[in-house]
Amino acid sequence: MRSVENILRGLADDRATGSLRLGKAGTFYLTDGRVTYAESTAAPRVEDLLTASRRISAHAVRQARQAAAEGRWGGERLVGKGLLTRGELEFCVLNAVLDAAYFLCDATGHRPRFRPGELHWLGPQWYFEVTGLFRECKRRKARLDEAWPSAELDVLPVVPLGRITAQRVVLTPMQWEVLVGADSATTPADLAQKLGRPAYSVLLAVRQLASSGLLHMPEPEPGAVPATPARPAKPAVPSGPSTPGMPAAPDPPAPLATPQPPDTPDLLPKRTRGDTKIPDAGAASSGSSDWLPAATGDPTDLNLLIRLRNALEALT
Repeated sequence: MRSVENILRGLADDRATGSLRLGKAGTFYLTDGRVTYAESTAAPRVEDLLTASRRISAHAVRQARQAAAEGRWGGERLVGKGLLTRGELEFCVLNAVLDAAYFLCDATGHRPRFRPGELHWLGPQWYFEVTGLFRECKRRKARLDEAWPSAELDVLPVVPLGRITAQRVVLTPMQWEVLVGADSATTPADLAQKLGRPAYSVLLAVRQLASSGLLHMPEPEPGAVPATPARPAKPAVPSGPSTPGMPAAPDPPAPLATPQPPDTPDLLPKRTRGDTKIPDAGAASSGSSDWLPAATGDPTDLNLLIRLRNALEALT
């Protein structure tokens, strides 16, 4: 059976207009060979996102659908009534399509069926090239695997830990919503519907929470190697020569140079008694005659320096 990507590429080459139904998994809508909308049973629809955020009412959605049945695009009605701006509608469609496409791009076990001329009730609001759409799906999958390299959490209930050992935890807004909304029975897909958030964003937050050790992990099967998140490599430490086969040890820090006092009293400038100016510590290495060792914070050291200076001045 041909993959979803190959089927969509063929429809794009034919500049087809209509809907590609993938059984119960969802539907792609195309206009002149470009994807204009996508729906998946695993992701909230655009109207779900709009009503969950209370941006528009369910009644407004029904009226927009009715307008589409009468030959007028539902999206144009929402914009024309002032319920949404054009930019808000396009942005919401963008998120919904990318969300649904992620779950449809690898859909298998469904008999694809193309219906020419069938379009989504919103009408064309955004156009996606097939190649770019699937490239974005692959990028998103790589980002999920980077956060947590196992998909087992994607379909299991989200169970937060009741107690953590850290004194402070930093969460993103989405991670906070997931932890607050989780009731130890809802899956990430259920949480996305409940919160009115893109399903992919919820999945990413769940994997990030697992990587941070804030979720209960399922018991591994006997003999299975538990998944562990990828950790960033430690920065390389400059090291000197080492014995073959042994880890290289870092070079010891260079010993601090101990500057010597001036050989003759003429190298110290004359100062009035009580002047306790401490010149720049770097002056010693530059050969300046205005050198004094940097103070360590101990009053005894400072008094000793003053007495030494006064004694040298008395000889001049």
